Amino acid sequence: MKKNGLVAYLLIGIGVFFLLRELRLPIFTNFYSWPTLLILVGASFLIYAFTSKEHKQIFPGVLLLGFGIHFHGITQYGFWVDHWGMYVLIIALAFLIRAFKTKKGFLPGILLLLFSLFVIFVDKQPGWFSWIAEVMSWLERFWPILLIGLGVYLLFKKK
Repeated sequence: MKKNGLVAYLLIGIGVFFLLRELRLPIFTNFYSWPTLLILVGASFLIYAFTSKEHKQIFPGVLLLGFGIHFHGITQYGFWVDHWGMYVLIIALAFLIRAFKTKKGFLPGILLLLFSLFVIFVDKQPGWFSWIAEVMSWLERFWPILLIGLGVYLLFKKK
């Protein structure tokens, strides 16, 4: 596989998306959206990862594919779970799928999987779990502080 295999797969996927969009085929009308681009980019990463044995590309591929499927599901299907725990679940799946090939990341994947399943179904828990819902609502409101903190840390981190 050539060095620019990932770029080639990305260009093919994005080109197919825009070609189908220009052709306006009725069967694909629900897929002319930005989540579809995430799905295609994620699939490109995964195809590249498995064909070139670059298994480190599995993680971003699963993340982008998973987020694309999730965002598409939210907009297209009424039964789709719209909960922030789904993002943690997608990250957990990315760790686990990559771990099957690289043998690294099983523990974070399993811990995140258990955490995500817990928070998704926390509403169905007994009343004494209400403190978790309060903490989660606080985190949902102030999550940008985590991004700011991470950015400041990365700026001042010693190499």
